[in-house]
Amino acid sequence: MLVLLPPSEGKAASGSGAPLDPDALSLPGLAPARAAVLAELVELCAADEEKAREVLGLSEGLRGEVAKNAALPTAGARPAGEVYTGVLYDALDLATLSAAARERARTSLLVFSGLWGAVRIDDRIPSYRCSMGVRLPGLGALGAYWRGPMADVMPGAAGDGLVLDLRSAAYAAAWRPKGDVAGRTATVRVLHAPTRKVVSHFNKATKGRVVRALLETGAAPGTPAELVEALRDLGYAVECEAPARAGKAWSLDVLVDEVH
Repeated sequence: MLVLLPPSEGKAASGSGAPLDPDALSLPGLAPARAAVLAELVELCAADEEKAREVLGLSEGLRGEVAKNAALPTAGARPAGEVYTGVLYDALDLATLSAAARERARTSLLVFSGLWGAVRIDDRIPSYRCSMGVRLPGLGALGAYWRGPMADVMPGAAGDGLVLDLRSAAYAAAWRPKGDVAGRTATVRVLHAPTRKVVSHFNKATKGRVVRALLETGAAPGTPAELVEALRDLGYAVECEAPARAGKAWSLDVLVDEVH
């Protein structure tokens, strides 16, 4: 099973150890694209703080993120699972997973990123600010920029098993499964059962808890239909819609009564 996650907008501070080693990151096929995004982001942030703040969509209170980006090549790196914070990652709580669940997380979780394309939780990266919705002056909209590199590497990363897609729309734009991979993909929404509405905070928290439960129990669904059964076994109310034709992803709704 491959689980696709969005990053978090907020991130923990960079580590105090060795800086980024681009050659050590997972999915080496993304290396040239990563280098191009990193180089333009660093140049933009080092040259013109106001322009960088505008391009990155940063408020006055986040001005310090520009200087942080400018120093990315020398900033200390730490595992991506420690860098990404926020509601989903708080609920997932990687640090407290059992050893077996942590190993499953290491091999099955893939976090999408406007800067790195996608990384695994043990990949060492510095803290940064660059969402998939950013349009860099030279490379253009990052969601569109990453489609080509992702199309080359993601089918191999997906293998022949289930793909559980928990990404937000901006990150889903960077790679949309096609063909056989799409037929093995399940996209998930979390809905407040009484209203049938998505509520951002508990949507993210529930997704984090779902992933944690799957990792801790060792559930290994191989198809979207098996995922539905696994989630129901974990006590979740799930509604599903099988694709109308081959080559399309399944849609799953997890219904939650309490908003927390």
